Parts: sequence; structure tokens; C-alpha cells
Amino acid sequence: MKSKTVIILLITIVLSGNLLAADPVISSMDMSIIKNKLDKFSKERSLPMGDLVLKIGLDFLNTPYVGKTLDKSKVEKLVVNLHQLDCTTFAENCLALARTVKGDKLSVEKYCSELEGIRYRGGKMDGYASRLHYFSEWIADNENRHHVQSMAASMGGKVLPLNLFIMSKNPKVYPQLINDPATTAQIQAIEEKISAQQFYYIPADQFESIESLVKDGDIVTLTTSIPGIDVSHVGILMNKDGRVHLLHASSSVMKVTVSNEPFAQYLTKSKKTTGVMIARPVE
Repeated sequence: MKSKTVIILLITIVLSGNLLAADPVISSMDMSIIKNKLDKFSKERSLPMGDLVLKIGLDFLNTPYVGKTLDKSKVEKLVVNLHQLDCTTFAENCLALARTVKGDKLSVEKYCSELEGIRYRGGKMDGYASRLHYFSEWIADNENRHHVQSMAASMGGKVLPLNLFIMSKNPKVYPQLINDPATTAQIQAIEEKISAQQFYYIPADQFESIESLVKDGDIVTLTTSIPGIDVSHVGILMNKDGRVHLLHASSSVMKVTVSNEPFAQYLTKSKKTTGVMIARPVE
């Protein structure tokens, strides 16, 4: 067998007698990471879900930031990559690991099932358009399946205005949409459907006033005024030295890190950041 770091294993997973909808693309390195983390955190499965998500997230500190790891092929596959993370895959992997630890089967197969359930609409991979590309829909879809609870409305948030179009209007930017008008049309229909729904966010200048309502492990996403998209960044909130900070896969420092400044100040870094949406992991 060749080097573990270069061989990509295509695994057919059998779970409860049924084939998983997506045959994962997973390296032996990532299989080892999953097994090690499941073994390590199985001893802490009694923790509240949010606390467990945060502890797992902290265990990824200094993991390299690498973007677009899910888009190496035009054929949609369940890509499992824990040794290279972007802001979204970081949050997804932490939640998938925590849900696996909390479940009744500590295995790579179960982890892959949880990851698919988090990343795809309705929990099933069915082509590129089934991936939850817009994080506002990611929150709503995962809330529908009792993975998270959307918190902005109960924290006094406001209605988030949405007009999503960035993907359908720029198909040449996305390898999976190039020369594929049918999938592009699917994406456009999804964008229109999401834009017609009601979502809530907490304006950036109001976050400090609701900081005491935040719990460790809350998944946070930064809403933005950039036309055509809903959010610009994703991370995990944590209490540190009496203030809320951001644990995230950062493209500026190119690794998983914790913000030096409190999150309320972090929000002021970009004038295009309008506020936040918060998704609380649930049991």
C-alpha cells in the first residue's frame, strides 16, 4: 500500500444493512483522526452537546486552513477531510464528531453518516445542488432535523433581508456549474426559495448586549452586506476570561485559532459584517 497521506480510499459503507447514500472520499489519515477523536472524547460523552462541540473544536487548534476542499471533483461526493479545514467544514466536523460521540456507535461509518446528515439538504446527498451551500439554509435545515436550534429570534434579533444569487449568477466561478445549466437552474430555484423565507440575525452593534445569553459551543455565522450572499464566515463561540471569543478556521492566519479580541470587537473588523446568526447544538 502506498503512503497513507496520498492514497484516497473510496469506501462503500454499510450501515444497518443499507448502503450509505454517498460513498465517502476519505484518506487513511482522516480515518485515523476520526478514530482517535472518537476514542478520546467518548470519555466525555456526558457533557452537554455544546460543551462537547467546543472541546472537540479546541482539539483542532492549529489545524491548517485550506479552502474549497469539497470541490476537487465535478461529481459530488461526501468529502471527509479533517486535516485541512475551512470555516464551514470546521464547524461541520466538530458537530458531526460530537453527534457521533453522543450516539450508540463509535465508528468511522457512523461519523460519515452524521456528516452527510449535517452537510446536505434533508440529510441525504443527491448531487451538487443538494449541498447546503448557503448557511442560512444550513441552519434551517439542521434545525428541522433537531441538530441545532436557531437562537437569533429568541435573543431579540431582527429579520434578515436576503436576496441570494451569487452562485447562479456566476456559474463560471464554480467548477460544478460550468457548462451545466440544469444544475445552475436548480441552484437558482434554491436561492429564490431561501430568499423568500424569514430568518433572524443579531445586528453587530447589539451583540455585546446579548453576550450573556451565549453558550459554549454555539455555532455562529457572520451576516454580510455583500450582494448575493448571506454570510461571510462561520465559527464556534466560547467564553474566555469573562468575554465571548471566536474559535474558527481563519483564512488570515491560515489555521484553526481563537480570536485575540472578544467577539464583539472582532465583528467591527469588517464594515460589510452586519451581524450574526447563532445555531445552538442540541442533544
